[in-house]
Amino acid sequence: MNTYIEWNILDTGVGSAEENMRLDAELLETLDSHALPILHFYEWDGDCATYGHFVNPADFLHLEEAKKRGLNLAKRPTGGGIVFHIWDLAFSVLIPSGHPYFSENTLDNYAFVNTRVLAAVKNRIGKNATLIPENAPASDVSCTRFCMAQPTKYDVVLNGRKIAGAAQRKTKKGFLHQGTIALQMPSEEYLKPIVKSAYVLEGMMASTFPLQVERRILKSELENQFVCQIKQQ
Repeated sequence: MNTYIEWNILDTGVGSAEENMRLDAELLETLDSHALPILHFYEWDGDCATYGHFVNPADFLHLEEAKKRGLNLAKRPTGGGIVFHIWDLAFSVLIPSGHPYFSENTLDNYAFVNTRVLAAVKNRIGKNATLIPENAPASDVSCTRFCMAQPTKYDVVLNGRKIAGAAQRKTKKGFLHQGTIALQMPSEEYLKPIVKSAYVLEGMMASTFPLQVERRILKSELENQFVCQIKQQ
């Protein structure tokens, strides 16, 4: 017998970087009160960037230059590096710890989400996209603090260039997966005064593969891949 796994779909619209991250943190904190997994879509009020919980952005960005350009910064409740949310589609997946989709193995949780992201991407750009394998080579140290500067394990890539990246946080209540999918190429002119390392900037320009798909179309594709998944009984 085939049955559909139900999801709670949230689209909270446009918000500042701080507001969007606060909403995800609150959803994770209250995840034990949710029976269903959550797919959370949100958009950005102006130019935004987020950074992992253990990253000090002043170590990697010229903050005064970022401020001059109106870049809105916020700390994520997850780990990972710096993500510029100017050219991307952002989304979050939250799975309660009591749900069949939850795993104690963090890599299994990455694979669960990114295989669905991969399926959505393939429906838009063809069959050549893939996931970086589990035994992927270690990232260059200078690029590890920037999400799109170098592909890493379980990222979605095409011809070695990164389409989608993510960061996670797992608690006793479940896990939060925050994802980003490149829609356009980053602007080197915009980033050059902000990013301290020229090597990192080169990595971002060389490693990003933009889908060039309308945000609304990709959102619909992602929703289909998550919500319409069929569980074999």
